[in-house]
Amino acid sequence: MGKIISVVNQKGGVGKTTTAVNLGAYLAYFGRQVLLVDVDPQANATSGLGVDHRKLDKGIYDALIGKNSLAEIIKRTLQNNYYLAPATLALAGAAVELISMEGREFRLMRLLQDVKADYDYIIIDGPPSLGLLTVNSLVAADEILIPIQSEYYALEGLSQLLETIFLIQNNLKPSLGIMGAVVTMFDRRNRLSELVKNELHQYFPNRVFNSIVPRSVRLAEAPSYGRTILQYDPKSTGAQAYEALAKEILALEK
Repeated sequence: MGKIISVVNQKGGVGKTTTAVNLGAYLAYFGRQVLLVDVDPQANATSGLGVDHRKLDKGIYDALIGKNSLAEIIKRTLQNNYYLAPATLALAGAAVELISMEGREFRLMRLLQDVKADYDYIIIDGPPSLGLLTVNSLVAADEILIPIQSEYYALEGLSQLLETIFLIQNNLKPSLGIMGAVVTMFDRRNRLSELVKNELHQYFPNRVFNSIVPRSVRLAEAPSYGRTILQYDPKSTGAQAYEALAKEILALEK
């Protein structure tokens, strides 16, 4: 059975989607079967993999409300071993529709159970909020990966995210684990970046990945071409960082 990893942070602009998309790309590159599930209404992960969400007739929204099975909406990406459950414009209304549904917090978890055996890793890219879609992303996961931007306000709100995770563990998913945190948008010339990284180790003792994702123009450019950094510029510093992160996660298999 595959491992389900939810990439979460309620703060926007921290490299959450960049991490989900590119981590998935390198896990697939190393021979694992990978499914990326886009549960963010902005659909950035979908467009970042070269799929125009505006032209899709069905996506994760349709699966969440029971209109389609998850298998019916999954698409191949341009990379071998890498698949996508895309988001569409309709997903923006899903949080409202889910409120009245029975077992609303477990909708995504039940969908993923049907396909979990087909993949080595399922990566969920949730929205930058703590709403019902994020709760679904957390409940569906085996473990959580938290990208943390190395800037002043990065740790602000982290305690709120951790509180939400603890509530999920205590009330909905006792087995939910925290895989760890990964530092993103790191600038070695900036002393503040180093301070944030050091403080992060206090939040997550022994759970901060050694791989550090630098601030990178190439990482920012890749989604506009519908490419992962592996496809766009595999020799860039950003590519090297996500390759190293994938290797660290694969090492946890042993």
